[in-house]
Amino acid sequence: MKTTEEKAKEIAKLMEDGKGRDVVLLDVSGLNSWTDYFVIVTVTSSTHWQGLYKQAKEYIKENDLEIHVTNKKSPDGDDWNLVDLGPIVIHLMSEQAREFYDLEKLWFSGKKLEF
Repeated sequence: MKTTEEKAKEIAKLMEDGKGRDVVLLDVSGLNSWTDYFVIVTVTSSTHWQGLYKQAKEYIKENDLEIHVTNKKSPDGDDWNLVDLGPIVIHLMSEQAREFYDLEKLWFSGKKLEF
């Protein structure tokens, strides 16, 4: 059985293989009580987001994960889409949103993992 960290690494790799830009995997397990890993990805368009989300959903189904929440952080949904899997949260962000929210800086105490 795969560990949560292994699944997070596989999701990060899947996002990178799907042409997600600047994919970062952060271990934030010691910094909060609600999740262990962030997968942060820059997407180039809503079509790109939809493709990555579809790939993620297939992986989630095949690996006994469950989507708790999918949330759009902007009215049109193109800037920041959050997919909460419980122990793993996927952040699909436009370049502008990623620069503005700068999650890597906000969660600077998180450990950046190779995948």
